[in-house]
Amino acid sequence: MKKFKLAFAMSIVLLVTACQNQKESLDAVGIMPLPASVVPASGSFQVNESTSIQISGAGEELSFIADYLAQKLRNATGFAIPVSGDAGSIVLDLKSNSGDESYELEIGEEKIVISSNGASGIFYGVQTLLQAFPAELLAPNPSNQTWEVPAGKIVDKPEYAYRGSMLDVSRHFMGVEEVKHYIDLMAELKLNYLHLHLTDDQGWRIEIKSWPKLTEIGGSTQVGGGEGGYYTQEDYVDIVKYASQRFITIVPEVDMPGHTNAILASYGELNSGINLPDGDTETVTKSVERAEGDLKKSNIIREPAELYTGIEVGFSTLDTDLELTYQLIDDVVRELSAITPGPYFHIGGDESHVTKKDDYIYFIERVQEIVKSHGKTSIGWDEIATTTLLPGNVAQFWAMADNAKLAQEQGNQVLMSPAKKAYLDMQYDSTTRIGLHWAAYIELDSAYLWDPANYTEGISKKDILGVEAPLWTETVVNRDDLEYLVFPRLAAIAEVAWTPTEKRNWESFKKRIAIQGKRWELRDINFYKSPKVEW
Repeated sequence: MKKFKLAFAMSIVLLVTACQNQKESLDAVGIMPLPASVVPASGSFQVNESTSIQISGAGEELSFIADYLAQKLRNATGFAIPVSGDAGSIVLDLKSNSGDESYELEIGEEKIVISSNGASGIFYGVQTLLQAFPAELLAPNPSNQTWEVPAGKIVDKPEYAYRGSMLDVSRHFMGVEEVKHYIDLMAELKLNYLHLHLTDDQGWRIEIKSWPKLTEIGGSTQVGGGEGGYYTQEDYVDIVKYASQRFITIVPEVDMPGHTNAILASYGELNSGINLPDGDTETVTKSVERAEGDLKKSNIIREPAELYTGIEVGFSTLDTDLELTYQLIDDVVRELSAITPGPYFHIGGDESHVTKKDDYIYFIERVQEIVKSHGKTSIGWDEIATTTLLPGNVAQFWAMADNAKLAQEQGNQVLMSPAKKAYLDMQYDSTTRIGLHWAAYIELDSAYLWDPANYTEGISKKDILGVEAPLWTETVVNRDDLEYLVFPRLAAIAEVAWTPTEKRNWESFKKRIAIQGKRWELRDINFYKSPKVEW
C-alpha cells in the first residue's frame, strides 16, 4: 500500500510538472491582427546568450528592422543579440525589395526565419514575432524568465493596401514625442498611414515659411484656450522620417474651405466676412462708403477674425473669389509637399456649411489642380465627391453614403472611415469619461463587427482603397486621454483592415484582445476595459 501511495504521489508530481512545462501553442498567443494562416508545431525557440540576428538581403530599411528587433530583445533579455550578415539564429530574409507587404514567419527549435519580397513584409513579420513572446517582453522592467516562442509557421498578408489612423492635432496640439508614441502603437498593429489633421478653426499646426502668421497667430491657442503650439518644418521632417522607418506614410491635411478660422484670424486680408458662431459680421468686415465725384462706392475693409477655442463647426469659409486665397493654398501645398515624400495630400472639404454650393465646387476643383501641380494625389472628406474629381483622387467616406457612391461612379476609390464604426473619439457608452457621441456610441464589438466591402450599398472591395480610424481631439487633452479612446478599438479597426472578413471571428478576437490587454497593462498603456471582454 505504501509503495502504491508513493507511486501515485510521484505520478501527480510528474503530471503537474508536465503541465507547467507545456508551452502555449502559436495559435493561442493572441496575435493582432489575426494572420491569414497559423500552423502550430511542437517545440519552441528560446532566446539565450548565443542568439543572434542574420540579415539576408540589402538596404538601410532591412538594417533598421534588424536593429529594431535586436534592441527589443536586448532590453528584455540582457543578451547581446548581435546583428550581422554572416549567420544567425533569427534570419531576416529579404528576397527582393518589391514593396510586398506579405511575409512568412517560420519558428523552429533552433532557428526563426522571417521572409518577404518587401522590407515592410519583414517589419510586419517582426511585429508578429514580438507578439508571440511572453507579454513581459516589451514591459519597461521585464522580469527574469525564459524568453521563448512556440514553434510553427505563419503565412500572412493584408486585405487592404491603406490601413490608417487620423490624429487631429489642431483641436488639441500633440507634441512631437506624443505623435511618435502614436506611430509606435500603430506600427505594432501593422497600420501603414498616419493622417495628420494639421489645421482647423482652433489652430494651425505646421510652419509655412511664406506665411509665418499662420503659426504665430493661428497656432497660438486650442480648444479651451490653451497655449496651442505647432510643428516647425524640421519637426515635421523628423516625424515623417520616424514614421517612414516604421513603414508608416504621413498624409498631411489642410482642411478647407471650411474649418479655416485659424487662417482668417492670422491674415485679415483673407477674411470672407463670416464671423464666429452667432457673431456679428460687422466686427469682421466693415463697409466703408467713399465719394468719387457724384458716385459713391462701397469698399470692404477685411479685418482678422477672432481666435476660436470652442468646438462648433461649419461657421468659417475661405473667400473662393479671392485670388489671394489660391496663392496661400499654392504656397502651403508647395512647402508641405516638398517635405512629404508620400503620395497623398488631404484637402479636407468637410462641413463647409456657409460656403455657397457653386463656390464650393469651383474651389475644390481648383484646389485639386493645385495639389496635382505639386505632384500629389488629393484625398478629401466625402463631400468632395459632389464636385468633379480628378482621376486617382480619393473620397474619404465618413458620413454620406451617397457621396461615396458619387465617387465610385466617377471611377474614384473610397477610403472607408464611417463615423458610426471607425471614429475613435466617440464614447464607448453614456458613462465614458471623455469623447463625443453625435455619430454613435461605439463599443468594442461595434468597432469590430463590420465589413468595409458591404457597409455601403454600391461600394464593393474593388472600390475601396482602405480603412482609416480617425481620432478627433475636442476632448483629448493628453496622452492618457488619447490611449483611453484609442484602445482597444484601434486594434479592432486594424484587424478589419488587415484580416479578410471570412477569417474574422468575434469570439476569437475577444480572447486575443484580452491577451493584448495584459501587454498594455505591463507597458502602462491606458485603455478601456470593455465589459464585452474577460480581461
